[in-house]
Amino acid sequence: MTHVIRAATEADLQHLYEMAKSTGGGFTNLPPDRKALTAKLERAAAAFARQGDDVSDDMFVFMLEDTATGEVRGTCQVFSAVGLKFPFYSYRIGALTQHSEELGRTFRADILNLSTDMEGSSEVGGLFLHPGERSGGLGMLLARSRYLFIRNHRSRFADKTFAELRGVIDEAGGSPFWDGVAGRFFGMNFQDADEFNAKHGNQFIADLMPKHPVYIAMLTEQARAVIGVPHPTGRAAMRMLENEGFVWEKYVDIFDGGPTLSARTDQIRSVRETVDGEIKTIDRSLGEHTGGARRLVAVGKMADFRVAYGWVSDHGDGISIDPVCAATLRVEPGMIVSHVARW
Repeated sequence: MTHVIRAATEADLQHLYEMAKSTGGGFTNLPPDRKALTAKLERAAAAFARQGDDVSDDMFVFMLEDTATGEVRGTCQVFSAVGLKFPFYSYRIGALTQHSEELGRTFRADILNLSTDMEGSSEVGGLFLHPGERSGGLGMLLARSRYLFIRNHRSRFADKTFAELRGVIDEAGGSPFWDGVAGRFFGMNFQDADEFNAKHGNQFIADLMPKHPVYIAMLTEQARAVIGVPHPTGRAAMRMLENEGFVWEKYVDIFDGGPTLSARTDQIRSVRETVDGEIKTIDRSLGEHTGGARRLVAVGKMADFRVAYGWVSDHGDGISIDPVCAATLRVEPGMIVSHVARW
């Protein structure tokens, strides 16, 4: 397999734009707007170029490229820390229990509380893979490459990491959750609000969103049914997050009600299990039936960071990798790479 994860460049604008048009809405990190995508690539370039080991308002964009054909087939993003410049809002589902002695009844009400609890945390997001490529482990390669990048640049990221999953969108492109909650206060439909947020940020949420708790029982049945439910296309992504150790702690997206999963950064499975090794040899005999283990292999720092699948044999004092992986990553004996099991 000749697919590699690499840092995005300004030359990837058209690739990002074409993917953004294919998302079907509700994908805030990948708006189908050239100006917004250009700004995103410029911000990523600045993040890759920034010197220093501190956590800042950085955003990194990566591309999935087939080095044999030059085709770009997917993308993903990592944010060092959200909410440093503008508030980052979520809803957290809480509860209020009240008791009436006269009635002899106890009532428990589930409540949506507007929260900025995620501020300062790192975020993984913006993952998109062309539908025709959703096999062979490329989605896993995209998703897990972000954790290898975090691991190899650990000081640039927070102690907590989260991921927002897109919520349920109806056939007309609307959001039952938005219609039942925030849409009542903004005078705009979900598509318009989502597009505005993608282009201009969510300060308008701070300006107009009611700060009082919202009783879930007072919402429409359609809105209640989708709280904390991922979009059907996001179920595989949710399973991958759970396999990494992410959990849902009752936080949901303020736009579409999709679940927000979080984990302690150092306890993310791919962060915890990745090891470094020196390449001793490029071994043509490595393969599915001839030895070695299929692993994710990463090399390079910042803009030079690259990840690909490879066959790896560990000798204790170093490793051997197959020639396709070596060529894809542009590595040779004597270089240090990071690698982790494919599972």
